[in-house]
Amino acid sequence: LLEKLGLPWHILRLCGGDMSFTSAITFDFEVWSGAQKRWLEVSSVSNFETYQANRLKCRYRDADKKTRLCHTLNGSALALPRIMAALLENNQTPQGIVVPECLRRYTGFDIID
Repeated sequence: LLEKLGLPWHILRLCGGDMSFTSAITFDFEVWSGAQKRWLEVSSVSNFETYQANRLKCRYRDADKKTRLCHTLNGSALALPRIMAALLENNQTPQGIVVPECLRRYTGFDIID
């Protein structure tokens, strides 16, 4: 999604101290904010392994017919207010704000002047 929107982005793997105690691994997607001169989180994806599945009693049978707990993933798409700010900041031109190509069929216009 971030590539299609043409935004400068990277993925940050969080260290153990920055994750919740239930998460086994977490990745944050960040976009560059020119106004704040720093990277801002716009999405987070976490693997909770069996923690949530245990509470849900969410199981499956493996090839040996043994019952196992599923691993669960949590992930948000994109935080809309931060994406809107990033789009406005990163697409400014002297003529106005250029709408990313992938959004033009929804907006019906190419530029906000």
